[in-house]
Amino acid sequence: MNNIATNAHEYSVSELAFSLKRKIEDTFGRVRVRGELGRVVIAKSGHMYVDVKDDKAVIASIMWKGAVSRLSVRPEEGMEVVVEGKLTTYPGRSQYQLVIDRLEPAGVGALMALLEKRKKMLTAEGLFSDEHKQELPYLPKTIGVITSPTGAVIRDILHRVEDRFPMRVLVWPVLVQGDKAAAQISAAITGFNNYQETDALPRPDVIIVARGGGSIEDLWCFNEENVVRAAFASGIPIISAVGHETDWTLLDYVADHRAPTPTAAAEIAVPVRAELMDTTADLGLRLKRGLSRNVEGKKLGFTATKLPKLDAVLSNPRQRFDLAAARLRPDALAQDITRKQDRVDNTGREAFLTMSRLLQKTGDRLAGAGKLLGAYSYQGVLARGYALVTDRFGKIVRTGKPLKSGQSVDLTFADGKRVAVIDGKPTPKRRPKKSAQNIEKTQGDLF
Repeated sequence: MNNIATNAHEYSVSELAFSLKRKIEDTFGRVRVRGELGRVVIAKSGHMYVDVKDDKAVIASIMWKGAVSRLSVRPEEGMEVVVEGKLTTYPGRSQYQLVIDRLEPAGVGALMALLEKRKKMLTAEGLFSDEHKQELPYLPKTIGVITSPTGAVIRDILHRVEDRFPMRVLVWPVLVQGDKAAAQISAAITGFNNYQETDALPRPDVIIVARGGGSIEDLWCFNEENVVRAAFASGIPIISAVGHETDWTLLDYVADHRAPTPTAAAEIAVPVRAELMDTTADLGLRLKRGLSRNVEGKKLGFTATKLPKLDAVLSNPRQRFDLAAARLRPDALAQDITRKQDRVDNTGREAFLTMSRLLQKTGDRLAGAGKLLGAYSYQGVLARGYALVTDRFGKIVRTGKPLKSGQSVDLTFADGKRVAVIDGKPTPKRRPKKSAQNIEKTQGDLF
């Protein structure tokens, strides 16, 4: 085969590949590219491999772990973005690629479009339906707060709870911004629900998920699907308090209650102690007045039993009237007296019936009041099967925590008192003694 005469420089494969690499890097250097994300893969190493494309071309790209951790929005396929980085080649495969060190959505419009798409999908699944909303507890014993452990948000919540009704607050610290925030927030919601309650650390009765204001990029972690689904699956009612009143996230739609600010969330979760005390005092006063009326009614009934019978009251006047009528002979006067006597009789019967009905009605009211008074009385509660526990000083024991093993307590029942020992051993049963008759039967006869 004849040698081809040429003036072209002869390259090795490596020389040509690395020459192209230097040429591309020197020519383009740092570039800024706008496009749509195609394939998005985050490897176990933390590096992200992604395709940036438009309708005519695709550029394979890579983003190192350190840059991925700084992302405020988690990249998804179909998201329109603007990326910055360095164009280079990978000689081992004869391909060029973009090493991205900065990635951001292509304006607020791109994020809003993605948010609307996700909202429609979750709405179709029923995650935002009112039928799934849970009632908030009126007076929670423990409040769980998921937020950053530093900053004004947690301080505002703690101060507001302390002002209204001091109670236990459990804080689950999380990131509230960045690529790792969504995973931590969803894990915190699930963690509170899976928590096994102990005396030292009880399970929350309500959860507040809170963050201060920010841009849509700053609040994006509260729009992530894993956060929304964790909130939907929560068996503990959730109050969302993300951003300002005008900031809405998908967490606000799925939460059982939305608060415009973190401070407002604390106000929703906790009532005012002073108001509760006023209400309780008012109800107690009304109960006292009702009992007083019942007692007065009983007094009235007792007094009524001491009144003379109606017939006995009217018998003497009737006899006197009959005697006077007998002495009057004129027929006209007799007829007039007869008519008046009939009216008196009718009036007496009506008075008797009226008095009887009044006494019956009063007696029924007094009987009902007596039953109510008996149900509310100290002895009535004991008669229903309850017992009053007091220590040796006569102080009422409300919980078992302060009692110690071996300590004696008094138990007051409806029919009397008994003494009990905490964690005491039961009295062993006595073995029956054999009677003399039985002993004789078991012995043999010597004769």
